[in-house]
Amino acid sequence: MNMTFKLMATAALLGMGATPVLAQKAPKAQKPAAGQQTLSRIDGKPNLNGIWQTMSGANWNVEPHSAAPAPAAQEKLGAIGAIPASPGVVEGGFIPYKPEAVKLRDENRAKTPMWDPEAACYLPGIPRATYMDHPFQIVQGDKDDLLFVYEYASANRIIHMKPVEIPPIDTWMGTSFGEWEGDTLKVVTLGLSPGDVKAPGGELYPGVTWIDRSGNYITSHATVTERFTPEGPNLIRYEVTIDDPDTFTKPWKMSMPIYRRMEANAELQDFRCVPFSEELLYGDLRQGQGAAK
Repeated sequence: MNMTFKLMATAALLGMGATPVLAQKAPKAQKPAAGQQTLSRIDGKPNLNGIWQTMSGANWNVEPHSAAPAPAAQEKLGAIGAIPASPGVVEGGFIPYKPEAVKLRDENRAKTPMWDPEAACYLPGIPRATYMDHPFQIVQGDKDDLLFVYEYASANRIIHMKPVEIPPIDTWMGTSFGEWEGDTLKVVTLGLSPGDVKAPGGELYPGVTWIDRSGNYITSHATVTERFTPEGPNLIRYEVTIDDPDTFTKPWKMSMPIYRRMEANAELQDFRCVPFSEELLYGDLRQGQGAAK
């Protein structure tokens, strides 16, 4: 059984609720530079195995934003549902949308949170999966593909460690190709598209990949280039460049730290969220109830 099939089998087990941290091969130690902690290695490359999570607030809005009331049900949620402020993670502050692309961003924003794919438990796509309010696990072995497993919706993706190819089809999570540039794991993801998706009330509409809860998005023509650079055994500098010429005037970049979860019992929990979204998506089908407004 090759490594890809092993990774797919592992993802299936994790998706069924088998969430304990996976057994990992003992990494080879490397002598640290002066003033630095030891960075363990596998086959000469940084050992990224573990449970990781961001603290950036980017899932609310990747751009700078002030604190704001809950986007829905303010009379019930109060401050619990309020949006926390964030300086943003976009280099230069703001996304360089083309004027015609801003219209869809604004339409998305007006329909959030109900039309946000996260609310419907749809797969989050890349890069959003990295900075959602859930941890993710990296599974790394010797000289082979890597597996990223996400707590949200039991999502996963394989990082194919080979030259970039044109994916045969578009998918929610796209197709990811990886290579090492020194100690940096570079991942290029193509073919990101959910196709037509169901909105609350039953409407089908052409889907795009939302990158946060505020309606910012990328299209199926986007090239997403991620770089994971260890800055110690428990910290990764994460950088992502998005090139989508149909949507933006130029490529643009985000960056944020990713931290290792250090609890002794750290593991991905079960968050298969389909049952949580059924009322949102299908509540209008109950007898005697009209379409959601």
